[in-house]
Amino acid sequence: MTRIAFIGGGNMARSLIGGLLKTGVAASAITVAEPRADARQELGREFGIASYAENRLAAAEADVLVLAVKPQIMPAIHAELLDTLARQRPMLISIAAGVRIDQLERWFGHALPIVRCMPNTPSLIGAGATGLFANRRTSPEQRAKAQHIMDAVGLTRWVEDESLMDTVTAVSGSGPAYFFAMVEALEHAAFAQGMSRETARALAAQTCLGAGRMLVESGEDPGVLRQRVTSPNGTTQAALESLATDHFAQAVAHAVAAATRRGAELAAALDNVS
Repeated sequence: MTRIAFIGGGNMARSLIGGLLKTGVAASAITVAEPRADARQELGREFGIASYAENRLAAAEADVLVLAVKPQIMPAIHAELLDTLARQRPMLISIAAGVRIDQLERWFGHALPIVRCMPNTPSLIGAGATGLFANRRTSPEQRAKAQHIMDAVGLTRWVEDESLMDTVTAVSGSGPAYFFAMVEALEHAAFAQGMSRETARALAAQTCLGAGRMLVESGEDPGVLRQRVTSPNGTTQAALESLATDHFAQAVAHAVAAATRRGAELAAALDNVS
């Protein structure tokens, strides 16, 4: 039985814990460290897992250590865990946005297998999209174990060049916000033409949900699906031509590039943190 410890009991950790339990992982195999007493009690009550105030207690017998804390907190927790890491030599899985493998190795030790992950907020409902990258000390078996953990909350994909993790962040990590912005824009546009906000939002949200399901479940190229909706000289063609005139694709490319750059900048800010 693989023993999994979570350092941090926030929303993403909760979604992973819930997903793992649904896949058949025993509650006795999961521990969590969470500094807030009310959150610890809720974790224990909801999932039936052992929760601790101290990181070292949660990690004491772990085979896998999931680092589910904010990037700026990461450097502060390594000193407390050094003895445990030296004794247990667990695989580390970091879900902290922007924290690079070399930074994790510097804080927690170069001898450990480390997997860097970037999940997104739909993981909270089991519909996540996660990119993963592993260091050279991570065996194929450990890679499979890390993927199994992240599969519990949605789709997973490996990247073989760590620099692409910033792109993962920009596309799927930040992507839900782009989607919500699109729904907001559709809602505002329909409201401006006289539709109630409630109806506009319901139609826009359901349309995006349906389109997403069609894309995933059909396996078709998005361009093919777009063409099927677009009748010659029809309403959809008029709208798409307007989007092209307003440089829609270029605007999306600029947004992804901006998010990618910002991810690299945030990681660089941690380079001098010991």
